[in-house]
Amino acid sequence: MSPYTSEYPSIPFDPTYRKFFEDFYATSDTPDTHEKYTEFFTEDATLIMASKQVKGREEILALRKSMWEKVSSRLHKPLKIFPFGPDSNEVMLRGTVKYGLKAGGESGLDWGAYARLTKVDGAVKMEFYQVYLDTGAQGK
Repeated sequence: MSPYTSEYPSIPFDPTYRKFFEDFYATSDTPDTHEKYTEFFTEDATLIMASKQVKGREEILALRKSMWEKVSSRLHKPLKIFPFGPDSNEVMLRGTVKYGLKAGGESGLDWGAYARLTKVDGAVKMEFYQVYLDTGAQGK
């Protein structure tokens, strides 16, 4: 079982969506995969990370790089994923993330998210992803 495996309610949910989230968080936690990270999104996707909103892969790439400026490692634990209904392409997520800081020490926080998935030429992509977190709780 992958460390990125989540719990799901007992309703039908596309197995390719489950695998998508496992692969997405594994890539998210790998520091040198900036370009690969953007491939999890549609070309015109919207990504909202706390108070920062970006649109399109170019802006997502810039945000992704900025998220690694002060951290040396990160470990996401997507604990539960809640589809909006049987085989829905919309989900709410709840998890934790731990950071190794370049300045030394560790930090971490809880997060929630909303994701809307789509399939592009058979590949699962996110067209909208919003992460809710309390940035005031994060150690500086």
